[in-house]
Amino acid sequence: MKPYNKDLKQASRELRNNMTEAEKLLWARLRGKQILGLQFYRQKPILNFIVDFYCPAANWVIECDGGQHFTEEGLEADRLRDQALAELGLRVLRFDNQQILNETDVVAQVIYDVITQLLESA
Repeated sequence: MKPYNKDLKQASRELRNNMTEAEKLLWARLRGKQILGLQFYRQKPILNFIVDFYCPAANWVIECDGGQHFTEEGLEADRLRDQALAELGLRVLRFDNQQILNETDVVAQVIYDVITQLLESA
């Protein structure tokens, strides 16, 4: 199990209950081991962060990025977050919320392709 801040447990529960439309749409494609039989978790606390989706078998994090992620501050925060997660051996895959909403099939295929490639090279 990856280390996490236990104080984030309630916040992650609230985020699961109040997912964005993009997160809901992507979760419908990830839940129930639909991609390569892999289990994904949503709004999972890792370190001092709550990642949108986490696949422990592939050491993979998927993030759904809204507009705040594309500001100067948001980009820097994401860079630091991705670096901290990488230090745990996690890879991060990011999608813009609009891409998830408008190109759901493409996003699901990218996730499938990336994880397939990762597992084949392991």
